[in-house]
Amino acid sequence: MNLADCYRILGLRTDASYEEIKISYRRLARQYHPDVSSGNQQHAEKFIQLTDAYRQLINAVSLINPTLQASGQQPVAPYRPTPQPAAPVQPPTTNLRPQPTIQKDPDASPTDHRLKEHAYLQLQQMLREQRFPRAIALIEGLAQRLPHDMEVRQWQAIAYQRWGRHLVDTNQPDKARLYLNKALRTDPRNKALWFEVDRDMRRLEETEIF
Repeated sequence: MNLADCYRILGLRTDASYEEIKISYRRLARQYHPDVSSGNQQHAEKFIQLTDAYRQLINAVSLINPTLQASGQQPVAPYRPTPQPAAPVQPPTTNLRPQPTIQKDPDASPTDHRLKEHAYLQLQQMLREQRFPRAIALIEGLAQRLPHDMEVRQWQAIAYQRWGRHLVDTNQPDKARLYLNKALRTDPRNKALWFEVDRDMRRLEETEIF
């Protein structure tokens, strides 16, 4: 690329001053920069031409007019937009609740405790996906292995209550009442559970009336 082409690409006269070269380049670079015209191949090629032309002209003007260097003026670096801080990457949103600290039974072995932690995660997943029979089979098996673990008993009662509520929603009153009562028998001291079961029972009565 000769100097005449450089002046033409930047839209300048051949006698343009250093300041005019700088101003013209800045103006055109903002227009054709890839960050501004994302995906436009023609604009990307134009920006490369502008940058090459600017560098050649600046070097030529500096050689022709050494007083630029003597006065401390330096050619302007090619235009680069100020980088914007990247937006923080958000983790995928899910319906998972933060995992609580699972109680450790002092009489349970480390293997049993790891099994309990793993079973809790599986139980939560199954309840979210409304795979209630699988959830109940899982927690009943865990309750047989850890029969004296009150936390496991609580999870078992919650699984029964959630299954009972689903049965109310799907108009299966007899089966719903069976599992709601099993929930109360499994964890009779859980006041929050009593409240939920009572609400489900009331809905069940209203359904049967209508």
